[in-house]
Amino acid sequence: MRNNTSIPVLDLAECIPGKEFIIKTTECADVPQRMRKPHRISGYKISLLLEGETTSYTDFKKYQVKAPALLFLSPEQVHQHVSYEYHKMVHIAFSKDFLLSESENILSCWECMFSQVVLSIEEDDKLQELQAYAMLMREEFVRLKPMKDTVIRNLLNAFIISAARLGTCETSNTTQVDSSQNKIVRQFKNLTDELYLQTTQVGQYADMLYVTPGHLNDLIKNVTGRTAKQIIDEKRVVEAKRLLFWGEYSVKEIASHMNFEDDAYFNRFFKKHTGQTPALFQKMSREKYN
Repeated sequence: MRNNTSIPVLDLAECIPGKEFIIKTTECADVPQRMRKPHRISGYKISLLLEGETTSYTDFKKYQVKAPALLFLSPEQVHQHVSYEYHKMVHIAFSKDFLLSESENILSCWECMFSQVVLSIEEDDKLQELQAYAMLMREEFVRLKPMKDTVIRNLLNAFIISAARLGTCETSNTTQVDSSQNKIVRQFKNLTDELYLQTTQVGQYADMLYVTPGHLNDLIKNVTGRTAKQIIDEKRVVEAKRLLFWGEYSVKEIASHMNFEDDAYFNRFFKKHTGQTPALFQKMSREKYN
């Protein structure tokens, strides 16, 4: 099977070499052609929709969003901008390692805000607050000042916390997590992001983190509400859905790519977690959105 490069990955460094953070404002006419084709991004992106509306796909769902709103993109998600309606957006893109580690301690789940795709902004004062942080980040970004990256990191951290205060995040409370526990959670997330296709057992990750499988499961569930095994399986299901929706791959090819023993095992796994066979999901999702 073709690898993930069949869906292009847009790298932040290709836009401005040497930068781990970019902020820019665009209108509909400014949308690059490459954004109108299915693609992934190498880091994270938050778009603040200020005016108009936009239509896009993220993974295997279509989103029609009217201003004001926030839109979130995480690494590995497949995105396609399809609208030609007028809109004005502020795009904030940053690498995986750019955010201050403190933000991961404050938000009580992994990139809590990025567990959703769209966040509507109902109150004017909330919009003004987010715009103020975005404006300050923009000013720092375009000027040559000492320690500008440190200032931008803190402003971005504040921007994300401000977004969390909108109250619709799955884990909108800002409880502090024990630093040693939080470190293991972050390490587990980083490992599963890289290895979930070939490493599927909790015990394998526990060995890498020098803890017992039971302790790892308890810790992950305490922080996220889900077991470590659920996290791993969810990643595999979502990636399978992406390949079924966006790619022209057979079920057998996808099963092989995702390291299932055979396509029959893949079919059982997918149906257990979604209630549908892979072929049925592919047919229904494409009919719904195309």
